[in-house]
This record gives sequence, C-alpha cells and structure tokens, in this order.
Amino acid sequence: MDDSDTRAILPDEEESPEDNSIASKCCCPMSMGDNAVCSPPPYSCPLSVSVEPVLFLSMFSLGLQIPLCTQYLWDRISEDLGYNGTDTGKCANHTGPVDPLEKEVETQTAHWNLYINLGAFFISLFSSTLFGSWSDRAGRRPVLIISNLGLATQAALYLLVFYLKLPVAWLLAGRLCSSLTGDFNATLAGCFAYVADTSDRGSRTFRVAILEACIGLAGMFASLIGGPWRRAQGYINPFWMVLATSLASALYAFLFVPESVVPDPEARLLTTKHHRAVVRLYTRKGPEEEKGRLRRLHLWLYSLCFFVVVTVHFGSRNLYVLYELSAPLCWGPEMIGYGSAAQHLTYLSSLAGLKGLQRCLDDSWVALLGLLSNACGLLVISLADTTALMFTGYGLCFLALIPTSVLRSKLSKLVDPSEQGALFASVACVEGLCSMVASGLFNSLYPATLHFMKGFPFLFGALLLTLPAGIIGTLGCQQRRRNTDNSAEAS
Repeated sequence: MDDSDTRAILPDEEESPEDNSIASKCCCPMSMGDNAVCSPPPYSCPLSVSVEPVLFLSMFSLGLQIPLCTQYLWDRISEDLGYNGTDTGKCANHTGPVDPLEKEVETQTAHWNLYINLGAFFISLFSSTLFGSWSDRAGRRPVLIISNLGLATQAALYLLVFYLKLPVAWLLAGRLCSSLTGDFNATLAGCFAYVADTSDRGSRTFRVAILEACIGLAGMFASLIGGPWRRAQGYINPFWMVLATSLASALYAFLFVPESVVPDPEARLLTTKHHRAVVRLYTRKGPEEEKGRLRRLHLWLYSLCFFVVVTVHFGSRNLYVLYELSAPLCWGPEMIGYGSAAQHLTYLSSLAGLKGLQRCLDDSWVALLGLLSNACGLLVISLADTTALMFTGYGLCFLALIPTSVLRSKLSKLVDPSEQGALFASVACVEGLCSMVASGLFNSLYPATLHFMKGFPFLFGALLLTLPAGIIGTLGCQQRRRNTDNSAEAS
C-alpha cells in the first residue's frame, strides 16, 4: 500500500454497506478490482470453519513441545553432569544444604531456556512482521503454510537431537529455524488477519473470540496429555505428534483454506517496505488531520491496553502452579491438573459470555466487565488459603479473556483492509514482548514479596488492570457522545 493510499478511520465507526459486501465474499474479499480472481483451494471443507483448525493444530503443537523441551533440557544436563536427584526423589525431599549439582543443573537449564527464548523472540520480531505485512499483498495462505512448515522443521531437528543425543545447542538451532519462517507469531497474525478479511465489523469481535478459544482448547489438551505421555513413552513419540500436527496444519491451510486477498504477483518478500508498513500504522497522518490524529491516538492507547492485559494474564499464569504447590494450599499433581483445567475453561466461558453480552452492550462495556471479572478473580486468588477459595478465584475469572478479543477487534477496525496483516503481525510481536516482560516482572515480584504477602503479585496484577479499564471506559464514553451528537445533527 502506497503512502498516498490512506483512509482515516474513526474508532469504532458504524458498520457500512461496504463492510457488509466485504464480509459476504468467501474468497478474496479485499479484491483490487472487479476482474480480480484468486484460485480456490483444491478442496472445500465440509464444516463451516476457515482458519480455526490451522490455529488449533499449531497451538496444540506448540503447547505440547514447550514443557517437554524444558524437561528434556533438565534430563540431558542432569545426565551430562552426573546428577540423579530427580530419579531418587532427593531434589524434592532433602532438608539439608542444596546439592551443588542440582543447583548447577537448575542454572544451566534456566540459561538454555533463556537463550532459546530470547533467540527466538528477537528473530521472530523481525520475521513475523515481515511475513505479516507481506501477507497483505501475497495472501494469507502462503504465510500460514510457511510458518507451520517452520514449526515442523523445528520438531524434526528436535527429534534428531533425541535420537542422536546431539548437544543441547542444536535445540537452539531448531528454534531459530522456526523463527526465520515467522514462528507461531506469523500463524497468529495470518489467522487473525484472515478473520478480519472475511468478517464484517459487527461479527468480528466474536470471530476473534472463537480463534482465542481455539488457542485455549488446544493448550488445555496439550497440557493434559503431554506429561502422562512423556512419563509413559519418553520424549520421542510426543515429538512425532508435534511434527505431525505442524505438517497437518500446513496441509490443511493448503488444501482447505480459501485465499482472502487477491495475491499480487509482483509482491516481494525481502524488502524494507513491509517493516515500513508496520511503522506507518502508528505514525501515518490521514488526509483529514483531526481524524488521523484520533486514529493514531486510539491505536497507541488500545495497544497499550492489550500489552497490560496480556502481561497480567501471562504473569499470573506463570505463578499459579508455584502458588498451589506451596503452603498453605500444598496441592498435589491431581489438584494442579484440576486447577489447570479450570484456567483453560475460561476460554469457553469468555466466548459464551461475549456472545450473550453483545446482545445488550457495546464492545467497550463488555470489555470492562471482562476486566472486572479478571480483577475480582485475581483479588480472591491473592488471598486464597484454602482450595475452595482458590477455585472461587478461578470461577470469578470466567470472563477474563473477553478484553483481548475486544481489543484485537478494535485495533482491526482502525486500519484499512489492506493493512490487517501488518497490524496483527505487530500485535503478535507485542504478545511475545508481553511474555518476556511478564516472566521477568512477576517471577521477580513473587520471591520479593513473600515476607509480607504471598499473593501480592496477583493483587498487583488486579491493580494494573485499572489502567486499561480507565482507557477503554474513557474512549467508550467519547464514542457514545460522538454517536449521540451525530444522531442529533442527522435529526
């Protein structure tokens, strides 16, 4: 898209006839002309789904491999250093000084995890924005196929490490291969941009919520089967499943997903134009100065809200198991499994709640109810000293994931149809940054506040949510006032 091709969009503007015509087309809704044609996929899916299976399979693959990779690092480093505390149970039951070997294993495992995650993050920060913006011109399907083939390549390299007992540095090589093809961030960007292409403004929030529910369900299934499968059969068979699901996701995108944009045969991948397009989203001035200023301001504010909400979500999730293992809850593996299932059920309850609340409330107020649900749940969890109170906190979070769906939808409505890929690539990068910030902030806060309040990080998260609540509420009131003024002028 050229710099001159700009259209200032007021936040949350009413659905137009053009939006309906776009959503009514199942193939190439972003047509660049009446004679533009894009070829359908080889087969049509009998179910009324589009990219949902792609995201589900990709997330299942990712959710299965991440904890297994950490456990493999621990086992391999323990074997290399001659430490057998995990096998004897000594690491869990000893009361004397910490075994120096155990400390060394823990340190090296943490370091390799850091190297792998940081290497993947910085490379995918570049590649996912590249592929996301490229998909605005080349099409969504190529990005979905390439990113999943990259995840399959990573799984294949991991299997080589397991079979040949290669040095653990090869795990980093596999992760970098996946990052070069956009990693899971490119899949996220492609799927959410596809939904934005094929939905009208009224249904977009719910369509986005369906995709987020796919992420939650896939993560739940992966977490339920990953640990027992590893104990029963080791690492190799689960990683064959990781490889198979990544390939299945790429194959499904190739065979069944209709293209949602008209591919430009002259679109090049390796050009700085794609990264400039991402920067231009947040800096571009529209043809009307006031509308352009509002658009940029709302993009920045909603992105800030998204960053805070997702950081709190990731940070609290990182601490739940540690919080449950220790006194006064002292949960065992079975209760921790029930707690994990309760967390993942939030994806379904948020989806159902969003569908019901949209019948009587605007998206902004639905998001505020979601933030209130999340804050109340975290507040109760911060004070939980019994199992019943802990599950009460999980129950109060039943609408906690609504705000992310609403914010993705609002951001999508602020940009042109030809910029959806660039937008969701930047959102995926923000999500990756949230994971890094949340891990450092909440994992540092937890031990630092144990002496006066064990659940303080959850209380801190609840307080942080007041920032996005204030921003969303203020922008919602401004939009309502603007709509009222427009109605008065029209009458």
